[in-house]
Amino acid sequence: MPKTVSRPPAHRPRLKPLSALLRGLLLGAPGLALPALAQQAPAGAQLPGVEIIGTSPLPGQGIDRDLLPYSTQILKREQADRAQPTNLGDFLNRTTAGVQVNDIQGSPYQGDLTFRGFRASPLLGAGQGLSVYLDGVRINEPFGDVVNFDLIPEFAVRTIGLVPGANPAFGLNSLGGALSYTTHDGRSAPGARAELSYGSFARKKIGVSYGLSDDSGWHSYIAASAFDEKGWRDHSDGTLGNVLAKVGHDNGTSDWTVSLLAGRSKLVGNGLLPAFEVDDDALEKDLYFERRGAVYTHPDETKNRLLQVAINANHAIDAKTTLSSLLYVRDSKRDTVNGDEAEEDPVNPGDPTGSFNTSLTEQTSVGGGLRLASTSGAHQWQVGAQFEASRTRYAQFEQEGMLDDSRGVVPIAGEERELSARVRGRASSIGLYASDTYALGARTHVTGTLRYNRSRVSNSLTTRDDDTDIVEVKPKETFTYNSLNPALGIAHKLAGGPTLFANLARNTRVPTVIELGCADPDEPCRLPAGLQADPFLEQVKSTTLEFGFRWPLSRDTRLNLAVFRTDNRDDILFRTAQRMGFGYFENFDKTRNQGLDAEISSRFGAVDLSASYSYLKATYEARDNIQQGERSVTVTPGTRIAGLPKHTFKVAADWAVGQGWTIGADAVLLSSRTVSGNEDGLLEDDDGDPATDPEARRLKVGGYAIFNLRTQWRFKQDWTFYANVANVFDRRYENFGALGETIFDPQGGNAYADERDALFVAPGTPRSFTMGLRYRF
Repeated sequence: MPKTVSRPPAHRPRLKPLSALLRGLLLGAPGLALPALAQQAPAGAQLPGVEIIGTSPLPGQGIDRDLLPYSTQILKREQADRAQPTNLGDFLNRTTAGVQVNDIQGSPYQGDLTFRGFRASPLLGAGQGLSVYLDGVRINEPFGDVVNFDLIPEFAVRTIGLVPGANPAFGLNSLGGALSYTTHDGRSAPGARAELSYGSFARKKIGVSYGLSDDSGWHSYIAASAFDEKGWRDHSDGTLGNVLAKVGHDNGTSDWTVSLLAGRSKLVGNGLLPAFEVDDDALEKDLYFERRGAVYTHPDETKNRLLQVAINANHAIDAKTTLSSLLYVRDSKRDTVNGDEAEEDPVNPGDPTGSFNTSLTEQTSVGGGLRLASTSGAHQWQVGAQFEASRTRYAQFEQEGMLDDSRGVVPIAGEERELSARVRGRASSIGLYASDTYALGARTHVTGTLRYNRSRVSNSLTTRDDDTDIVEVKPKETFTYNSLNPALGIAHKLAGGPTLFANLARNTRVPTVIELGCADPDEPCRLPAGLQADPFLEQVKSTTLEFGFRWPLSRDTRLNLAVFRTDNRDDILFRTAQRMGFGYFENFDKTRNQGLDAEISSRFGAVDLSASYSYLKATYEARDNIQQGERSVTVTPGTRIAGLPKHTFKVAADWAVGQGWTIGADAVLLSSRTVSGNEDGLLEDDDGDPATDPEARRLKVGGYAIFNLRTQWRFKQDWTFYANVANVFDRRYENFGALGETIFDPQGGNAYADERDALFVAPGTPRSFTMGLRYRF
């Protein structure tokens, strides 16, 4: 992560009675803070303007960003405050090249984030391809590698760094890149900070923080935030809250920090909505066009809880050598409630019309790392180790229910819930890595990385057979995965011109518990409703080739370009089974993500401008059948992967008008996307060859452009008022589409009267307004 310097306070906070009390509480109580991935370097060690970025997850010594052989993107708190996004996911979606957030769930904190086509998602069963770190702690959960963005303490976040490609230094699951969040401490954010906002859909946010540091080396920090909304879709109320506390000491040679993070949320993700009835002749409008705030069925509620404690320490062995360590314990719980249509169509009056599904997940992980980094002559090297051990308990239950007039599922009185699946799992991994950036000359640097991973996953499964209704306890199964992943790259700075770079890297992803638990074609499952058998799956192996340039055209203008290709061998996909609606995970020979990211930023007096363009071609590179929703789709080399736009363009401008007043605008423009289940251009499995069949139809989710306006006014030294309008023109848009089957008529009634094939979409958020007040002392 970059070395950043926060805005210095106008004067050092005076210890008034309240401040003195807070200081005593903070410095005397446990809290946490992992320093940013790049620590402050000794005075005079760097030239002004040099950005330092971490080249592995563990906080500690970093490297000049311009020496790296791959592109990086760094975003700071000040940029987020200026952009006024709904949350940090929205911030990345609006500002960061290559990033897209699919609003599949309909909740602002349950977005499905992709970077160059690789996912970091809260959806269980989604193929995860990004690793995510918070102050060096890996926050991909052990069960499914999911990422709970709602448990990130956003108000305390200082910087966000995005490192692309299959970088082995960042460990397992970094196939398409690594996303690193770092938070403030008492040194980077001294004094008080507070923010309060209110907006459309009854969205309310509040955040407060207080930081302290003194001349003896003690520092402390506490931040708390809360969010509440009614939501813009039916039955979509949501709340969350978190607290981050830190305390530490720095004597100039040794620096340690302890942190505590606690979070809780209750969010509703109502998912996709039928937009069109699909037949061979025409598309007829469905429920989405009756009312885009409607939901298909409900409830769809997720409750998350988190408690995390971490200890970070750094020791300067000498002026050029640093030893860094990290130790953490992370405990999380998730409860879900989902109301769905019945698995079997009702035949007689009184038969169940719905299914009330619940799940419980408990996860505990212990991890840490150790790293030695040094500069020796022309070498900047590091060696390190990471480890993690986790325990997971998961159970899912089904209960028969009835659909009411609002399409909500109400459990049938007297009907007991039945176990559909249970898993007890343990996993452990250890990684050993070494990296060196070697100066071949004053303007040429070569970086090599090598990492060895060893992972072990064991499961004990209990399932209910869908045919016999017998509960079966499966034998315990254990799998071990080993990998040795290298990377090699070069960066060369042309005299008076750009820095050219090229990099080749490989990394791996180990199959998750849910993928191993649903990998038997003889015992398929309906995700996420069940776990079945536990056959072996190969680990995914990704290889990234990236090249481009970084070009400071002037002091105020920068141009960056990166061209990339990532080939994924033994990718894990959900395949079809003989039983309709069921399937299993299996390795797919090869997929490919390739494209380019270009970005430019400049300042013209009082105006800041930035723009980025991304091209992405994500394709299957083998011939096979895959299960996509209700269909078994035949894909061939070159078939596009659904849900990912080819073209994305982002632009933003901010004008400092004067007298503390600024106005700004940004826009995101995306091209159309392929629909899941229609990748081959067919609507039914038994249709003919799409190249010759006149009834073949390629469905798409249309492209769109979203414009946002904002303004802020610093009317006193410590006070700022801000307001914004998102989706200014109230554009009706969709950011994901999938073929499915609806049991309702276009008005949302008459369940099971006329089941129809339909195109389901994820509705985009309509126009919204927000105003807020920010205080910084």
